[in-house]
Amino acid sequence: MCARRFLIAIFILTVLAVAGFFAIFQWGGNVLLKGATPTGHFVANAAGGAPDYSQTAAWISRPGLADDPSRWRPDGDAQADPTTRDAHVFYIHPTTYLERDKWNAPLLPGGQTEFRTRLFAQSQASAFNSAGEIWAPRYRQAAFGAFLLDDKDARAALDLAFTDVTAAFDEFLKQNPDGPIILAAHSQGALHLERLLREKVAGKPIARRIAAAYVVGWPISTSADLPALGLPACRSADQAGCILSWMTFGEPANPDIVLNSYEKSSGFLGKTRKREDVLCVNPLTGSQNGAAGPADNPGTLVPTADFGSATLVPGKVGARCDRGLLLVNGEIPPLGPYALPGNNYHVYDYAFFWQAIRNDAERRLKAWRP
Repeated sequence: MCARRFLIAIFILTVLAVAGFFAIFQWGGNVLLKGATPTGHFVANAAGGAPDYSQTAAWISRPGLADDPSRWRPDGDAQADPTTRDAHVFYIHPTTYLERDKWNAPLLPGGQTEFRTRLFAQSQASAFNSAGEIWAPRYRQAAFGAFLLDDKDARAALDLAFTDVTAAFDEFLKQNPDGPIILAAHSQGALHLERLLREKVAGKPIARRIAAAYVVGWPISTSADLPALGLPACRSADQAGCILSWMTFGEPANPDIVLNSYEKSSGFLGKTRKREDVLCVNPLTGSQNGAAGPADNPGTLVPTADFGSATLVPGKVGARCDRGLLLVNGEIPPLGPYALPGNNYHVYDYAFFWQAIRNDAERRLKAWRP
């Protein structure tokens, strides 16, 4: 796959992956629901057997894998080769399966799902490739329609996806028994990362190895969820062993599409989630509830006019945390007209702050101590 054509496609394909979810809450209607929900009922083996993560075919990215998309770099990037860095990076990609024939994607789906999956590894996981080698598992992800319903089929689909993520994480730890770890994810991947932190990290020795966890594009309640995740929020830029999370919006922001349902749910501690408790760690400042102007942004990932390549453009996009949301300001580069309803910039959660995320990971890795 040509890396130099990836950026415009990633924006278009990301919005396709999430538009159905937000549209159902914005406009409602049985037609939208019927058009997005997978056909039939969940069947555990419909997507094929469980992956064997001891085999390279079960990974999008891992050390030694040929044509690894996470090794991509923007034009002009001169970072050190990741093999000279110390961290082990575990990245979980967002939803890329847009079909309705199954509740979960096959492990090796091919076609556009494979194309999208590799694009996400290029545009998101690549932000961490100066910190260390990236391990990104393929997994039997839940189809995007699973997020439209709260029923046993949808829950079973998400549970199946999570079983793969945990198996991949176990193999990742087996292959990397020592040294600092960076965890990163987006959207559906972030949902699984939250649960992974709760079930596989919190209260366990592995927690001491986490340099940072980037749980991006999925809300975390500071009162109902965070205490169960085993790591605190990142309150300062030089803090290691902490969680970063943000959801990007423009102004005026209307998060009702996302947070109305969120407020009706119970957190990991059994408490009702509240929108005023959503965790926001600003990637430009590295601190909880931080604020920064455009001049403080070291680089937004921006395509050229013909979308033939991507460069880092500094000093354009500022951001501040406000009531749990990350609100952007400044001169928004021409990334594409793909804001979701309510000025939701979910599509650009990584692209707006690509270089800041890269710098943040390197800084927290330096701050980490065994």
